[in-house]
Amino acid sequence: MLNIVLVEPEIPANTGNIARTCAVTRSRLHLVRPLGFDISEKAVRRAGLDYWPMVDLTVYDSLQDFLDRHSDADMWLATTKGGRPYTDAVFRDGCFLLFGKETAGLPAWLRDRYPDRCLRIPMRPDARSLNLSNSAAIVCYEALRQLSFPGLV
Repeated sequence: MLNIVLVEPEIPANTGNIARTCAVTRSRLHLVRPLGFDISEKAVRRAGLDYWPMVDLTVYDSLQDFLDRHSDADMWLATTKGGRPYTDAVFRDGCFLLFGKETAGLPAWLRDRYPDRCLRIPMRPDARSLNLSNSAAIVCYEALRQLSFPGLV
């Protein structure tokens, strides 16, 4: 099982799309506050997220809270500032795939803490980045491919 971590996500549609990816792949979704939207049951129902009950969700008060609870986790950081392509990583069952907020990405101090764990999705140099939900799906499915798509048909 994979763990997809969204650090301070800002756009509800991106998180909804990533939640759907988590639901269909049996990946766990971890959301790190502050969130740019409401995830109450009422808000989720109003948004028509009928797959939300299939999502294994954990919410953290801060990035430090997440790190304190998963200090020895196998973590990979997806960032446009990554030193190597995501396809060079060797993903393991239970690993954590971290993605930053849409407007700023992952904080520099976190990238500095795990420089050998920073991955990028190759793209043209004059483009800022891919959409967050697309990026999460790309990296998630590469990790699942390496693990031979466990439990999926």
